[in-house]
Amino acid sequence: MSTTVSSVEDLRHVHMVGIGGAGMSGIARILLDRGVSVSGSDMKESRIVLALRAAGADVAVGHRAENLTVGMPDGGLPDAVVTSFAAIPQDNPELVAAREAGVPLLRRSDVLALLMEGRRAVLMAGTHGKTSTTSMAVVALQHAGMDPSFAIGGQLNRAGTNAHHGTGDVFVAEADESDGSFLSYSPEVAVVTNIEPDHLDFFGTEQAYREVFEQFAGRVVPGGALVLCLDDDGSARLAESIVAGEVHVAEGVRVLGYGTSAAAAAHPAVPVAAEILSTGTLSDGGTDAEVRLTAGSVDTVHVTVRTPGQHMLINGVASLVAGILVGAPVDGMAAGVASFDGVRRRFEYHGRVGGVEVYDDYAHHPTEVRAVVTAAREKVRARHEDTGQSGRVVAVFQPHLYSRTLAFAAEFAEALSLADVVVVLDIFGAREEPVEGVDSRVITDRVDRTTTEVHYEPRFADAPARVAEVAEDGDVVLTVGAGTVTMLADEILRVLDATAPDEG
Repeated sequence: MSTTVSSVEDLRHVHMVGIGGAGMSGIARILLDRGVSVSGSDMKESRIVLALRAAGADVAVGHRAENLTVGMPDGGLPDAVVTSFAAIPQDNPELVAAREAGVPLLRRSDVLALLMEGRRAVLMAGTHGKTSTTSMAVVALQHAGMDPSFAIGGQLNRAGTNAHHGTGDVFVAEADESDGSFLSYSPEVAVVTNIEPDHLDFFGTEQAYREVFEQFAGRVVPGGALVLCLDDDGSARLAESIVAGEVHVAEGVRVLGYGTSAAAAAHPAVPVAAEILSTGTLSDGGTDAEVRLTAGSVDTVHVTVRTPGQHMLINGVASLVAGILVGAPVDGMAAGVASFDGVRRRFEYHGRVGGVEVYDDYAHHPTEVRAVVTAAREKVRARHEDTGQSGRVVAVFQPHLYSRTLAFAAEFAEALSLADVVVVLDIFGAREEPVEGVDSRVITDRVDRTTTEVHYEPRFADAPARVAEVAEDGDVVLTVGAGTVTMLADEILRVLDATAPDEG
């Protein structure tokens, strides 16, 4: 990979391969806002592609070598070609053409690091929860009167965008560990939500995956802060290792924990920035909490998170601490967290037909699936306590990647067994080739059928009808996964509406 680009000022025209992706499109938006000419390509038309064209980008559909000259005067070449090396194969014709022409190839993270130069970087890392935590921090900082730049791996419901070039000196972003590229960054504040084995197709071993987070901790700038969740074994272990001097961080870096009182008590060696003292469930499934702070001038603050799930409350506390550490007022941050109305594909409400509600979520790791199913169950329970209406959780799950499915089949089955009904689609292979003889029955065969009604649905097109057959009044239906399953939420609502009995 060429590294001849040393600052954003070196970039007059950038070509982005896979520009329609969540991370790539956000960087494209910021580059355009900063006056850089942007072209790119993607496999298909999408709302994101249309929005980027409206913002001034030249975007081609399909990958061809000649796309490198799209938008360039007199057939010239761009100053750099940007891509996600984990998502785009190296034999992509545009990447091949760039190498042959000597055009610098940059990772998405390299460009994001350039965009952060001169700003106070606040980065959210972890196996799960990065998008939600980053999103809450952005909304809360804006509510508190700041205008941060941000790049998020999902679209904020309220802002309708995943990136922004702000006027302030703070830059909030996700730090994606999937290919180790988050080691390009030098954050002032870094949050680690959790560390659980994942992306083993890249890292090879669980140890290698954990070690990259140790290296990330060492990237926090001198005098900065590293904030780690004590409710997660992996991140708590990292915090203790740093405090004990077993993992090195820069001089003057504060290591701070956050989480529940039980977690804080279990790790007394780690200074606690925020401790959740008590919680209560709202009628919509959200959570109220009293939180004791050591960061900031307020000792105790009331925190409300509207999105269901204990994990979302803990993410909200992480975002609160991050904002306080860069100077935002405590009360403004707490009010901002309470105003957060979600991000696309994170327990995203799609609609209701009769007594059935349908939500969509990006969960694609067993811990994430467990969390979202548990959140749905909390929502059903809260509604029952408030209105007396009973209901079940119906999970429609599409496994993502053959490697992940094989590695965590038992864990996926255990998580799905928390639902009342599961409909499991076949594996979405994404960048991986199919594995002969492997399908989603490696999961469904392990689901606890004494607690959960199980359906294996290999035909994607038949899934909405199958869900409509099993759904009953009062049920919460979840479409879950990182692939095409998101397309089913609205289709399930359509089928439910078409098959609903006439009330006249």
